[in-house]
This record gives sequence, C-alpha cells and structure tokens, in this order.
Amino acid sequence: MFSEIFEKWLYQLDEYLQQLLRVSSQQVSSEQEVQHLVSKVTQHYKEYYTLKWASAHDDVLAFFCPTWISPLEKAYLWITGWKPSMMFKLLESMRTTGFPGRSLTELTQEQLTEIEQLKMKVRSEEEKVEREMERQQVALADRKMVELARLTSQVRNGGDSVGERVEGLVEVALSGLMAGLEKVMKAADCVRLRILKGVLDVLSPLQSLDFLTAFSMLQLQLRHLGKRSYSDVQLLEV
Repeated sequence: MFSEIFEKWLYQLDEYLQQLLRVSSQQVSSEQEVQHLVSKVTQHYKEYYTLKWASAHDDVLAFFCPTWISPLEKAYLWITGWKPSMMFKLLESMRTTGFPGRSLTELTQEQLTEIEQLKMKVRSEEEKVEREMERQQVALADRKMVELARLTSQVRNGGDSVGERVEGLVEVALSGLMAGLEKVMKAADCVRLRILKGVLDVLSPLQSLDFLTAFSMLQLQLRHLGKRSYSDVQLLEV
C-alpha cells in the first residue's frame, strides 16, 4: 500500500528536517556539510516520485483521490501534488520574514532576475499540464465513449450478443483513460521536480538549505493541521 510508503517517506523527511534545523542554527557550518545535506534532502524528494510512479502504474486513480492524506491536504492538491508556482510564494515569504533563516533576504539582483525568468517558464509549463488534463477530461465525451455507453445500454436491455464486444471495449476504454491520467500525473510531477531543481540552482548552498527547511516545514505542518482538523470533525460526528 502506498499509504505505508508515504508514512515512511514523511518520517524520513521529518528526520531530515531536524538535521536541516540543526545545521541552520549553527554559527559556523562548512559549505561542504551544507551542500551534502542539501543533496540528501533533494534526493529524498526525487525518491518520492520514483516510488509514486511505480505505485501509480498499477493504480493511478488512487493518486487523484488519495486516501492517505487528510481533506485539508487534498484541498491544496494540484494534479496529485503541490502546485509548482507555490515555490515562488514561499521564496517571497522567506525574503520578507527572514524565517527560518535570513539567507533568503540577501538575494542578489542577478538571482532575482533568474527567479523571475523561472517563474514565467513554470507558469507556462503549468498551463500546458492543465490543458492536457482538460483534454483528458473532455475525452470522456468522445465518439468511442458514447458508442460504449450505447452498447452497454443494449446489454442491459437484453442484447447479450454484444456482451463480449462491450467487455472488450470497456477494457480498451479504461486502459486508455488510465494511461492518459498517468501521463498527466507524470507531466505535473516533472514540472515539480524541474522547479525544485531550478530554484536550488539559483540559490547558494546556505540559501538552498534554508529554502528546503521552509519547504519541508510547510509540508509537514500541513500534514499536522490536516490530521488535527480531520480528528476534530470526527469527534463532532460522534
């Protein structure tokens, strides 16, 4: 079950967050130490998508309606995950507040320009994925699906002779729908991975460490709030 995989992944993320906070709080940390930790955390995020794609190949629908996250977490999903452009809002918040580290308040003009260029690129990629998702949704009404609905109606009305044909069409239709959804999911995930790499490439090692700290904290905090709100709702229903 992916729910178990996800919980283990989150547990390890929390372990990495403690390391990030510890290194960030140190007055003097070598650049090598900082970069090593940044690489470990980045690899952890990459591993998540490797695990996700392996599970989604068998059951992609589970990722469009995941049972392992709370309703609050589901409300913030963008095609099975976090929205890539959210990264820029996080960067801006860190520049303004200086939390969890002040390194992001010292972005150079060159870095700001690169981030702005990255923002435009990501917005375009998000729109491309959204158009593909819309295409998949509209495909439900194409000629083949309408024909399938007609034949299914015939079977229900006693047309047993078309039963086998309908069964075959159902398998083909479902296979096509699942493949389409898997394609969109992977496209969205690739945008997420590219924006993460793109941001980290612009930042210095210390800035990357602070950014990953904030990003991990945000994800884990949403998880905590989601579980809490869901528990409160269940108590009210008792």
